[in-house]
Amino acid sequence: MSKEIESQQASVDESGEQPAGEVLSCPRTRRQVLASAVALTGTAAGAASLLGSRSAHAQVAGLPGGVNAIDPLGEVPSVRIPVAITNSLDSPVKELAFEGPGLDGAQVFAKLCKEEQLAALFCAPGNYTVINAIAEVGIPAFGGRTEGGMCAMADGFSRATGEVVAASGTEGPGFAHMIMNIAAASAARTPLLVLASNASISGEDNEALQNIYQQPMTETVRKYGKRIIVPNRVWEYGQYAFRQLRSGVPGVVHLDFPGEVTRERFADPGKLACYYEKDRYRSESRCEPSAADMQMAIDMIVKAERPIIVAGQGVFQRQAWEPLLAAAARHELAIVGSGPMRGHVPDDHRLNASMSHDAMFSADLVVFIGQYCMPKLGEYRFNPDAKAIRVHPVPEELGHNWPLDLGIVSDEKAFLEQLANRLPARERATWVAELAAAKQKYIDTSLDYYRTGLKYSQDTNTIHPQVMAKEIHDFLYEGDIDPKLTLTGWGGATCGHAAARWLRANRPAQEIVCQYQFGAMGPDLAMVIGSALAVQRGVGPQAAYQGAPALCVTSDAGIGYSLFELDTAIKYKVPIICVVFNNNCWGMWPAAENAPRAMHMYLFQENLRYDRMAEGLGARGEYVRTPEQLREALKRSYRAAETENASTLINVQSLAEFSSSRLFPPAPTFGAEPGVGACLH
Repeated sequence: MSKEIESQQASVDESGEQPAGEVLSCPRTRRQVLASAVALTGTAAGAASLLGSRSAHAQVAGLPGGVNAIDPLGEVPSVRIPVAITNSLDSPVKELAFEGPGLDGAQVFAKLCKEEQLAALFCAPGNYTVINAIAEVGIPAFGGRTEGGMCAMADGFSRATGEVVAASGTEGPGFAHMIMNIAAASAARTPLLVLASNASISGEDNEALQNIYQQPMTETVRKYGKRIIVPNRVWEYGQYAFRQLRSGVPGVVHLDFPGEVTRERFADPGKLACYYEKDRYRSESRCEPSAADMQMAIDMIVKAERPIIVAGQGVFQRQAWEPLLAAAARHELAIVGSGPMRGHVPDDHRLNASMSHDAMFSADLVVFIGQYCMPKLGEYRFNPDAKAIRVHPVPEELGHNWPLDLGIVSDEKAFLEQLANRLPARERATWVAELAAAKQKYIDTSLDYYRTGLKYSQDTNTIHPQVMAKEIHDFLYEGDIDPKLTLTGWGGATCGHAAARWLRANRPAQEIVCQYQFGAMGPDLAMVIGSALAVQRGVGPQAAYQGAPALCVTSDAGIGYSLFELDTAIKYKVPIICVVFNNNCWGMWPAAENAPRAMHMYLFQENLRYDRMAEGLGARGEYVRTPEQLREALKRSYRAAETENASTLINVQSLAEFSSSRLFPPAPTFGAEPGVGACLH
C-alpha cells in the first residue's frame, strides 16, 4: 500500500468518521462506505436500505446500492450484472441548490452542464467529484473499462446524434490514455467536452502523484482549452466551453480541474464570476447568406449542366437534410455526402452520387456545403477546372485548400432552405442517366470483387473480406430487416475497405466512419457502442429506430484496443453485433515482405478465439469459417440482440495472405473520395 493511501486511511478513526474539512480519497474501506451511507441517509437503517435486498446466496455487505453474492465453492459462478448497477441507475436525480451547505465547484459545473443539456458523459472512474456530480444531476452517464475506450464511445454517441457529449479521465495516466481518441474526435469535428482532474495547484513543481500538464498535450487537437485555477470562475469557464461547443464549426473543448477548484464551496451564487443564464452568454443566432451571394449561387447552378452538391458534416450537424433533398429533387442536382457519419444523403436516393464515382469527374459545378474538413484540389474526384462554390459558417475557411469561384458565409440550413425555395424546377435527364450508369458500374465491380473473393474462400476454407462484407450487406439490406433499421460502423484496413464498399446508409447517421480522417486503429467497437447507446435511447435522428441492434466491423488488430468495452455494452444492455475479421496479423504485413527479420513484428498467434474471449465477458460468441456459417451466425446474433438485448462477437476466420495484392489480387483499397467507401475529408 502506498504511503499516501495509508495516511488517508489512517485519518479515519475507528468509528468510520473522517476529520472535518478533509476530503476522503478512494479507495474506501468497507467501513468508510457504510459511514458514508449513514451520512447520506441519517440512520444505520438507511445504510442497510442502500445495500439492497438479500438474495438466496450468502451475502457480504460492500457496495452502496447493492450486495455481492458469495457463490459456493465447487462451481464456476456465472457472469452477471450486479444489483448495485441496477439500483444505481434507478436512483433519484439530485436537485442542486445553493441554499444550506451550498455547492462545491464540481456541483456548480454539473449544474451548468445540466442547464446546457449535455447529452451524455462517458468515463472510466477518476475525476471523481466531477463525474459524480454530473451523474447525480441526471445527465446520462456511462462508466466503462478504459478512458480511451470511453472517449471513443462519447465520440460515437455524438457522431450518431450531433449532440454535445463529455468524456472524462483522471489526471495523468487516465488523461494520457484518452489522447488518441481525443485526436480522432478532433479530426471528426466532434463537439466533445474533455474533462479531467489535475491534482492540485499546491502540488505543482513538486512531482506530485499523477501530475501532468494537460493543456499543452491537446493544443493541436482542440478548439478551446483551459486549466481552471480560480475556483469562483468555474461557471464562467463552463460558459466559455459551451459557447465554443455550440457555435460555428464544432470541435473538442478541454477543461481540467485542480482539486482546489472542485472542492471550493459556494453558498451564494453571487460569489461566482459571471453567474448568469445561457441566453446571456451565448447566442443561437445563425448567419444567413447575403442576397447578392444567394442570387449568384442560383445563377451558377442554373447555368451548369452537371452540378453536384457535396453535403458535408455541417449538413448533418444542422439537420439540414430535408431542404437538401428538396433542392436536389426540384432541380435534379447530384448529391453526395461526406463526413464522419453517412446517410444525410441516403444511398438509396436516385440522385445520390455516392457510388457514381466515374460520373463525378463530369461535374462542371461543385457546391460544397458544410464541408468542415476541406480536401485539397485533386483529393476529390472532380475535374480541377470545374467551378466551385463553398458555403461555410466561418469566413476564414473560405478558399482554404480549394480555389473558389464563390465563397458564401452562411449557416448550412439557412442556405439550403433558400436554395430549395428559390431554385426553378428543372429536369436533367442526361446527368441523371450518367449518374445511374456509373452507380451500376460500381455495383458490378463490387460483385466482381465478391465473386473473386468467394473463389478464394472456397480454395482456402476461410472467409475473404469481400465475402464477409457482402454477406453482411445481404443480411442487413436484402432480407427481412428494414434496410434503414441497423446502425453500422467500421474500421480496420483489409476488412475496412471491404466493409466500406458494402455497408449502406439510407437515413441520417446510419453509418459511422470510425477511421474518418485521423485513421485511428482500434476505437471501432467502443465508438459503435457509443452510437448504439444513442439508438437505444432514441436520441436525435436515432429516435425512429430506438432499441434497434447495431453492428460493428473491425479487425483482429483493432479489437485489441477495445474488446473489454463489450463488458460496458452488456452492463448497459446495448445489443451490438461485433464482426471481427481475424486474419492473424496487422494488415500492413506486406510492408515487411522485403525485410525478413522484421516480419515477426506484424504477425499474431494464428487462430486466436476472440469469440471465447467475448464469452468470458458475458457476450455471445460465434466462430465461422464459411459464408454459410456466417449467414447463420448473423441470424442468431440479430435474433438474440432483438429479443434479449444480447451482444455477440462473431469471429470470422480468415488469412493474412488476403492482404497481399500479389498473392490474392485485386489490392485492398479504400473507395474514391467522396462517397461510399471514403474515410477522408
